[in-house]
Order: sequence, then C-alpha cells, then structure tokens
Amino acid sequence: MKRGKKLLAVMMAAMFAAGTVVGCGSGGSTSTTAAEQTTAKEETSKAEETTTAAETTTAKAEKVDLYVFIAASLKNTMEQIKETYEKDHPNANIIYNADSSGTLQKQIEEGAQCDVFFSAATKQMDALKEGGFVVDGSVTDLLENKIVLIKPTGGKTEVTGFDTITKASSLALAGEDVPVGQYARKLFTNLGILDQVMKMEINEGANVTAVLTAVAEASNEVGVVYATDAASMADKVEIIAEADKTMIDPAVYPVGLIIDKEASEEQAKAAADFKEFLVSDEGVMKMFTDAGFAKSAK
Repeated sequence: MKRGKKLLAVMMAAMFAAGTVVGCGSGGSTSTTAAEQTTAKEETSKAEETTTAAETTTAKAEKVDLYVFIAASLKNTMEQIKETYEKDHPNANIIYNADSSGTLQKQIEEGAQCDVFFSAATKQMDALKEGGFVVDGSVTDLLENKIVLIKPTGGKTEVTGFDTITKASSLALAGEDVPVGQYARKLFTNLGILDQVMKMEINEGANVTAVLTAVAEASNEVGVVYATDAASMADKVEIIAEADKTMIDPAVYPVGLIIDKEASEEQAKAAADFKEFLVSDEGVMKMFTDAGFAKSAK
C-alpha cells in the first residue's frame, strides 16, 4: 500500500514537471514571436523613412536653376509668371536679374551666366546676336510698350506734352544705354528739341524704375517712362502725355535663349521650355496685357 502511494506520488510529480516544461515552452514561443514582429515593424518603418528621405533628396537634386535676365519694366509681371510657372513645374527654380537692358547686355557679354534674355529693345538683343551669344532662331519679338510723360500725382507743371517739356524745372530721364532713355532721346530728336532738352536740369536714372521712383517721390517735376511703369504706380504718378506712332514707334520687347556654356542638358531644355511658355501661353499674355503691354505686331 505504501509502495502504491509512493508510485502515485512519483507519477504526479512527473506530470507536474512535464506540464511546467510545456507551459514554459509555449510562453517562450509567444514571447519570441512578439519580439520578432516588433523588430520587423521597426525595420519596415526605418526602410520607409529611408525611402522617403531618398525620394526627397532625389527631388531636391533634380531642381534646375534657370537664370533669366529681364528688363526692369518687366519685373512686376514676371514675378507673377514665376509663381505660376514654378507651381506647375516644381523642379524649376527661376532666378531673375532685373535691370536696364543695356546693363544686362554688358553682363552677358562679360560672361554672366544667363539662360534667357528678355529685353526692352531690339538693339541689345541684336548686339548679342551679332556677338554670338544668342541661340540661333530662338528670338521672338513678344511685346510692345508705349512711352509716356509723367508727373507726381497732384503736382503742378506748365508741361502739357512732350513738345513743351522744356517748361519743366527738372526732368527725370534714363541714361543713354537704357532703352527707355534711348527711345526718349529719339522722340525728342524727331520733335527737333533734343538740344534744348539736354540743357535742362536732368536727373539721369540707371533704369526705368529709378526714373519712375524719382517722379513718384516728387524729386523731379516730370519724367519719361513706359506706360506699364506709370500704371504700376497709378496712385503716385499721373500721365501728362502718351507718345503716338507719329512721334516714335512703340518699344518692342524681344525674348531669346542665351548660349550658356555652364548649363547642363536639363538646364538647356528647361530654359527652352520656359521661353516657349512665355511666348505661347495665353495666360501669360493676359498677365502682360493686364499690366498694360500689347502683343507685338512684328
């Protein structure tokens, strides 16, 4: 009897031990599986983060800089165009250089990096073409602008038109290498009054923006600018007179591609695409006409 009880006790102990081993084995397996799942999730998350970072880096690396030289009178409208274009072409980064067309011409001739040149006169573009700086067949005469005579809003003057300009005490006039200054001098020559005008007290501006600012601030009694510039400060300047075709032809704005030896193939293509956008997109032309420009008749 005692022997039976001992045997039963041994069997019970063995079963308990076996159950304990099985239980421990089962628990260990579950714990290991959970750890493996956690590790897998962490590795997947890291992989996704790495992929996203790589994609972002690639997108940034593919961004193409476009160097676009523009006449100062185009700046306001071209800023609007830049915003529209870059929104639809996220890899394009347009960098403007706005100044007088004569200054921009010199910079290009001296080696400044430029992909697109948008001039306020054909003279500067023609000079660059002759010098071998322009891509053959890429120039388009895109816009026209008018020459106007302005005074500060509310300012008093005896000047009633270009023919009576010498009655002013002072004149804001762009320099000889600036298209609007060249147009003005030609207009005064056509009227037969250039010599008298050049004897006036003249504040010579480096570009049309400088002339516009001088009149807007009443630093000068009158000034000669483009119609679009006067419209951009309609609250600060008034138009006294507008030159018609009997006085001088409208200012023509050509745009063309400049030979950029530093440009990559992607940059050259992006420049051509942007130039094509300027000359063919109806929305762009509307922006120009809303600003006071007219589509070139040439």
